[in-house]
Amino acid sequence: MAEANTISVWYDEAGDYLEVLFARKKGYFRETDNDAVMEKIDESGRIIGFSILKVRQLKGEPPLAVTLKRQSV
Repeated sequence: MAEANTISVWYDEAGDYLEVLFARKKGYFRETDNDAVMEKIDESGRIIGFSILKVRQLKGEPPLAVTLKRQSV
């Protein structure tokens, strides 16, 4: 039987921090073109999630658009 894909979403209201993970594996966060967004990549450079800082400040702003880029290996 094939394993279902699971996306984990976590929001810390006190820290105003949102994290979305496509896979639960080792990796690290790195910067994107937007100061509020970090992408999480695994050891092979695959994107396994992202985080957004200061989510409440986005209220009333244009939609957030960020391109997550695969790391060259």
